[in-house]
Amino acid sequence: MARRAGAISGPVAAGAVFGLILAALGAVAVRADWPVTFGAADWSVLRFTLWQATLSALFSVGLAIPVARALARRRFVGRGALVTLLGAPFILPVIVAVLGLLAVFGRAGWASQGLGLLGLPPLSIYGLTGVVLAHVFFNMPLATRLILQGWQTIPAEQFRLTAQLGLPPQTVFRTLEWPLLCRVVPGAFALVFVICLTSFAVALTLGGGPRATTIELAIYQAFRFDFDLGRAAVLSLVQLAVAGGAALLAVWILPPVLASVGRDRPVQRWDAGGVLARGLDTGWITLAALFLIMPLAAVAGSGLIGLGQMPGVVWHAAWTSLWVAVLSTGLLVALALPVAAWVAQSTWRGAEAMTLLGLAASPLMIGTGWFILIYPFAAPVDFALPVTALVNAMMALPFAVRILRPAIQQVLADHGRLGLGLGLHGWALWRIVLLPRIRPQLGFAAGLAAALSVGDLGVLTLFADAETATLPLQMYRLMGSYRTDAAAGAALLLLVLAFGLFWICDAWGRRHAGR
Repeated sequence: MARRAGAISGPVAAGAVFGLILAALGAVAVRADWPVTFGAADWSVLRFTLWQATLSALFSVGLAIPVARALARRRFVGRGALVTLLGAPFILPVIVAVLGLLAVFGRAGWASQGLGLLGLPPLSIYGLTGVVLAHVFFNMPLATRLILQGWQTIPAEQFRLTAQLGLPPQTVFRTLEWPLLCRVVPGAFALVFVICLTSFAVALTLGGGPRATTIELAIYQAFRFDFDLGRAAVLSLVQLAVAGGAALLAVWILPPVLASVGRDRPVQRWDAGGVLARGLDTGWITLAALFLIMPLAAVAGSGLIGLGQMPGVVWHAAWTSLWVAVLSTGLLVALALPVAAWVAQSTWRGAEAMTLLGLAASPLMIGTGWFILIYPFAAPVDFALPVTALVNAMMALPFAVRILRPAIQQVLADHGRLGLGLGLHGWALWRIVLLPRIRPQLGFAAGLAAALSVGDLGVLTLFADAETATLPLQMYRLMGSYRTDAAAGAALLLLVLAFGLFWICDAWGRRHAGR
C-alpha cells in the first residue's frame, strides 16, 4: 500500500531537489579561485550569525512561554482572533514587517516620539538590536503557537485532580507544566534558531554594517559587489553545515504537528484564579497583542496615504510577484505531495532529512550557482523569475512536508487496507482516498508557500533588472531612494497580496474537505 501511495516518485522528487542544490553549490565551487582562506572577517560574520540567532531564539521562546501559558488558561472575547493573529507574522513579507517596525521603533517612530516627550533620546534599531527585534516579531508568535499546542495536550482531568487535592500553583506548575516545557521548548528553540540562521532580508534592511552582517548577507555581498565566487562558495558551505546541523536537531527534538492534538480551547484552571495570576496573564496577552498589532497598523495607516503616490512600476512588479507566487506554489505542491507520502511511509530516518536541505542551503548560493550554470548558454536575467519560483518552492518544501506527513499517515492508517482491497493505486488512490482527506493540510501548505513566495526578497536581488523586479524588490528600491510614502503604499499592497493568497488557498482546503 505504501508503495502505491507515491513511495516511488517521492525519492525521485526529493532527489531532484537534492541534485538541484548540489549542482548550484558545485557550480560556485568550480568557478572559485582556490585555495580560499576563511579570514578574520569571515569568522566575524559567523560569530555574529550564531550570536544573533541565539539571542533571537532566546527572546522569542522566552517571551512565548508566558504568553502561551496565559492563552492556555484564559477565556476572553477575541481570544480566537488573537490566536489566529499569532500565525500572521510567519506569512508576513519581511520587508513589510521591517517598514512597520521602523514606523513604531525607528528614530522617527511612535516609541521614539514618546521618549522625546519625556526628554529621552530616540531609539536606534539598526544593527544587532534591529535584527533581533525583527526576528522576535516574526518568531515569537510561531513559538507561542508551538508551545500553546503542547500546553493543550495536558488533559483537563489532571488539572481537576490537582484542584481536588488542593495543590498550590507552584506544585501544579512543577508537576504538570514544567515537564511539558522540557519537551516542547527545546524543539521550538531549535526551529527558531534555524530560521534566524538563514535570514537575509532582515539583515539586509536592518543590519549590513561590518559588525552586523550574517552569512547570508555576506554571500550576497561577495557575489553582488565583489564577484568573489571563492568566498561565496566557502560561506555557502559553512551556511549549509551550520544550518543543516541545526535543522536536523530541530526535526529530531520537535514533535510532529498533529491535527488531532489540542482543540485550541483553554481548560478550567483552578490554580490560576488569583488576582496576581489574572493580572500577569492579562499583561502578557496585552503586550503580545500590541507588539503584533502596532507594526501592522502602522503599515496599514501609512499605506493608505501612500497608495496614490506609487509609480506605475509598482503595479507591474505586483503582477510579477503574483504569477511567480502561483508558479512557485504549483511547483511546491508537485514536489510536496510525493515527498510527504514517501516520508510518511518510509522507515529510513534520513528520508525527512533530505527535505531539510532546502531549509539549510542558502537561497542566494542556489541562485548564484544557477546564474553560473545558465550564463554560458543564455542571459541569466531571462531566467531570473523561473529560478526564483523554483528556489522559493524548495525553501517551502520542509514546512509543507511537515504539515502533510501526519495527515497522510493518518489517512493510510484509517483507509489503507480498504484501498488495497479495492485495488486502488497511483492517481486513483490519490484522487479517491488521499486528496479529499488531506485537503485542509494541502490548502494550508499551499497558502503558506504562496505567501512566502510573494513576499520573498532573496534570489532576485542577485540578477534582476528594473523590468523583472518583484514587488518586495521594488519596495526595497523605493525605501533606498527615500520615497517613504510610495514604499508604504507598496507595503500595503504586498500585505494584501500575501494574506489574500494565503486565505484563498486555505479556504479552498477547508471547503468541502473530506473527513
